[in-house]
Amino acid sequence: MAGKGFTVKKNWDNPIEHAMPAEARVPAEVRVGSVLVAPATVLAPMAGVTDTVFRRFIRHASLFTRDQGSGVRDQEASTSIEAEVTNQQSGCGLLMTEFTSADGLARMRESKRRRYLTFYEDEHPIGAQLFGSNAETLAEAARIVEETGFDTVDLNLGCPAKRVVGCNGGSGLLRDLPKIGEIFRTVRKAVNIPFTVKFRMGWNEKQIVCVELARMAEAEGLNAVALHARTREQGYSGQAQWQWIAAVKAAVGIPVIGNGDIRSPEDAAAMVAETNCDAVMIGRAAPANPWIFRQIAQYTATGSYDRPTMQDRYRMIRAYFEMLLAEEEATKDLPRDARMGDPAGKMKQFATWFTHGVPGGAKLRAAIYQARTGAEVLAQVEAFFAARHDNGDGAAGEQVKDEEPAAFPDGALVCD
Repeated sequence: MAGKGFTVKKNWDNPIEHAMPAEARVPAEVRVGSVLVAPATVLAPMAGVTDTVFRRFIRHASLFTRDQGSGVRDQEASTSIEAEVTNQQSGCGLLMTEFTSADGLARMRESKRRRYLTFYEDEHPIGAQLFGSNAETLAEAARIVEETGFDTVDLNLGCPAKRVVGCNGGSGLLRDLPKIGEIFRTVRKAVNIPFTVKFRMGWNEKQIVCVELARMAEAEGLNAVALHARTREQGYSGQAQWQWIAAVKAAVGIPVIGNGDIRSPEDAAAMVAETNCDAVMIGRAAPANPWIFRQIAQYTATGSYDRPTMQDRYRMIRAYFEMLLAEEEATKDLPRDARMGDPAGKMKQFATWFTHGVPGGAKLRAAIYQARTGAEVLAQVEAFFAARHDNGDGAAGEQVKDEEPAAFPDGALVCD
């Protein structure tokens, strides 16, 4: 659905290290129309990444409860945090699908549509993101989203991929505000669920339209806006310009979600402090650090947060890979275009992120890349960590030393 033509920049350019603000916290909640997002954190829609398995993985990796002196950090052994602080133990308040072509969704068979719009009950609240340029087609796709049971529908005005922009979709529409206004009106009339939009600052530095666009969204009845504080021309390079998030927040009364260069709880808190945004959206940091939502929730509740240990990383890799295998089994009897297929490719895609920070991770990655099936990949993971345990290398409670941000694999097509 997403097509080819754009791979997200592998690393952040000279990332700014933010100190933890003394008072600022990511808000406990934000209401997007009728949907309560609590805490006010959102998993960004990412093509090739945020399918149902990854979304559920993030939701469960984000569970957080406070250790009250037991010495055990696992959620099963701890007592719950107050709902107003951490959303009844969940650190990610809203999940988003991969961005999906409205035109393709309206024309595809029901079985294939199911593959793109599959979600489970434990993913609520969840939003589906659409891209396209025809107002009526987008409205029809939004109706399908609503009928499928999603909590919100979102319009993508941010993807910089040439293939998407070439069809006047994604950030390509930022050059045609009247067209965007028509789309806003048509989709808003078509659905009752909350309708939101995610956009960039503008086509380039000479055509900054984010404030005008946000005001238009509010006037047309949209329920929230999310700004990735870069231009289309900028792609994922350079620094996100958070001052434009602040400008949008000052211009509208509906919730404003800030996006761009959040790599840590410190970054999230700093964005809130600097922009007064109502929520934060996290994209490429989530696959590299699946605990980031939980860490933000921990900081909100306690003023500090845990860093992953070697045992945490082993459990994380195993849990995600086991979920992929389970999804393969669960969909094997569906029509071919609705099946997951062998998960080995997805496992290899995520291996670069997940083995980041693991001593000897290059050896594990090499073994994973040589495996032919999902089961073989999981066996390599088990063997690697068992050998480390037997050798006494990397105790369960040992915290992994921070390194440079993990590179995005070449195979990952991401428009967050």
